[in-house]
Amino acid sequence: MQVFDGHNDILSRMWSAGVDPVAQFSKPGMHVNAPEARAGGFAGGFFALYSPQRRAPFDFRGFRGGAMPLSSAIGQPEALQSVIAQLGIAQQLAHAGQIRLCTGARDIEAAMDEAVPAALLHLEGAECIDRELYTLDALHASGLRSLGPVWSRPTIWGDGVPFGYDQDGDTGPGLTADGKRLVARCAELGMVVDTSHLTMKGFWQIGEMGLPLVATHSNAFDICPVTRNLTGAQLRAIGESGGMVGLNYATVFLSPEGWKTGRATLDDCLRQLDAMIEGAGEDHVGLGSDFDGAPLPEGMESCADLPALVAAMERHGFGAELVRKLCHGNWLDFLRRHLGG
Repeated sequence: MQVFDGHNDILSRMWSAGVDPVAQFSKPGMHVNAPEARAGGFAGGFFALYSPQRRAPFDFRGFRGGAMPLSSAIGQPEALQSVIAQLGIAQQLAHAGQIRLCTGARDIEAAMDEAVPAALLHLEGAECIDRELYTLDALHASGLRSLGPVWSRPTIWGDGVPFGYDQDGDTGPGLTADGKRLVARCAELGMVVDTSHLTMKGFWQIGEMGLPLVATHSNAFDICPVTRNLTGAQLRAIGESGGMVGLNYATVFLSPEGWKTGRATLDDCLRQLDAMIEGAGEDHVGLGSDFDGAPLPEGMESCADLPALVAAMERHGFGAELVRKLCHGNWLDFLRRHLGG
């Protein structure tokens, strides 16, 4: 079964590590790489461009419970430098034939037919964009088709949620006036707007603007009560808006035990999927791995282990059509509606 999912951080991880991207992608080592993608049926997904606070990847290793406050803001020039570098990495991988840069569903399907990982470029946190939005148009012209206004830190566009337990995402203000302009321009360009790191107020503001509600890599709050997860009302709104939510494999968002110890299992993924399907509906749930950006559950060390998740879904009683929808069908149907070809 081929898997196209809503989020991975391989581009920022390779940039932070300072490695030769073509050589690195050619061998196992990081969660997403060419040989293990072939072995595991990883057909691609949303490839994030993310600006770290320093030239080091954000890492949950060593984090065990408690609360993690918002990181400090990052300047636009610094953020732009890292995003342009990661865009260059994506271009190098594409030139080497290791990924296919895609801007719509037909491109993705063609890449899947040829067994080349399909990369839909996503901006995770819009700090690199200037108030005039010139950078947004330039990035769109370079293939960007998805944007999350914030990561989990404050920006001129709005506030992200801190990482905390036993509290929902209603942690502060939503979009600023500039943030609403940014989202409106994304809508004009036909881009996906991702709410995954946005506060609850921001989530509802995007819904009020008439956009489909999308959370590319978030889970159900009722199963794991952390700020990054979605309440039942939010999940229902995603389904009603024709949007999508992608299961995040990060152990700290899968279960209370995962938050406290960093350990979770594929059974925790299934419990999350049950709740997400119950909330949003089976046509509006997919996968959003957070590969190369988060600790993974037992039995999932890289994209090579995706067949284990598929097998767990089948044992759980998910029929063949539902498994297809969760693995790639729902994301492709959404992108076909929202991005066209």
